Amino acid sequence: MQSYPPNMSGYEDVFRVQQRKMYEIKKFKKQHPPNDTADPLNQAMGYIAETRGEMRLGRALRRVHDDPENPANIDFVEKTEEEKEIEAEKVPKKKGRYMYDPSIAGRRGSFTVDIKRKSWSRPGEILCNFDDAGMVAEAMVNIGADAVFVNMDYNLYGGDITELRAAVKSVRKVSRTAAVVMKDIVVDTIQLGIAKDAGCDGVVLMASVLGEKLEMFLNQCSIMGLEAIVEVHTPNEVEAAIEMLVTYFLVTNFDRITGEYHPGQAEMLAGMFPGTGPLITIATGGIESPEDARRLLRAGYDGVVVGKAVMGSSMAPDFVAMVRDRALLPAQVGDLGVDDLDIETADLEELIKQQSEDFETSIQDDPKSFQ
Repeated sequence: MQSYPPNMSGYEDVFRVQQRKMYEIKKFKKQHPPNDTADPLNQAMGYIAETRGEMRLGRALRRVHDDPENPANIDFVEKTEEEKEIEAEKVPKKKGRYMYDPSIAGRRGSFTVDIKRKSWSRPGEILCNFDDAGMVAEAMVNIGADAVFVNMDYNLYGGDITELRAAVKSVRKVSRTAAVVMKDIVVDTIQLGIAKDAGCDGVVLMASVLGEKLEMFLNQCSIMGLEAIVEVHTPNEVEAAIEMLVTYFLVTNFDRITGEYHPGQAEMLAGMFPGTGPLITIATGGIESPEDARRLLRAGYDGVVVGKAVMGSSMAPDFVAMVRDRALLPAQVGDLGVDDLDIETADLEELIKQQSEDFETSIQDDPKSFQ
């Protein structure tokens, strides 16, 4: 992976970003006074989600729609008891116990495109020129993206509010399952109203920007029925977010406070999350190639977020396909010493045999736990 420091002379630190954003929102609020009950943003802010409804984001990041057996799949049809028994008989058993975990067949990572013209971490550099973020979002979903981030801060990313609604409309037209996420420097809850009013599925909340106010924003998202992805960079931010019961994590290699780039940060922090479970983790920051992305997926992440490497690149379809179509070993069998990149050519029977032997050994060591 390329190692590059940002142009610090043009880097806008977190404090200045917050102050600038708060000033922008203050002007914006004058157009949407809180006592105007007919205002669409105020209506969105007062919305209370009575049901989970179309919660696309988590399902998109876990790619549950690729698994016909997953109850969260939009086309899931529950099997009859007879069909379940037939399926169960196909899994080898020994002494009445399953010999291996059927999920050893592998998992696949999700791919999210970060739609932006510029980057906070690369001040002064134009990543891509485009006129319509909606068309870009539609194109990215058509080549296989599971989700898109639509950046709305003009100074940092070159986007604006008008592009979010266009992206939602375009993506909904071509996909029932792809998610649209508003990525902005969120400093005020009215921005959550913007996201809800635009019809997007979720928002990115930056731990480095919100600090102790993060929990309040998370609660507001829950009330409104918005899924929130929390961006973290340090172990302390991860621990604090876990204590707040955050379930979606965006782990970045960029330090928003200093503007420095740490290419191995996300990979290092992967160990702070369980291999499987309720937490969904995606990684981002300087991912330049499919090999970079796969390394993060092998570390245990459910997906990756890529911007510059696919924005305006003719290689974007190949990049997306190479990441999404390669099977990865489940995190819980990663200690078998097999590189996930070789799962297609590895002898799966040997892996199953190894897991079976480990299982039998665990029975012998502690037979009471299996009674």
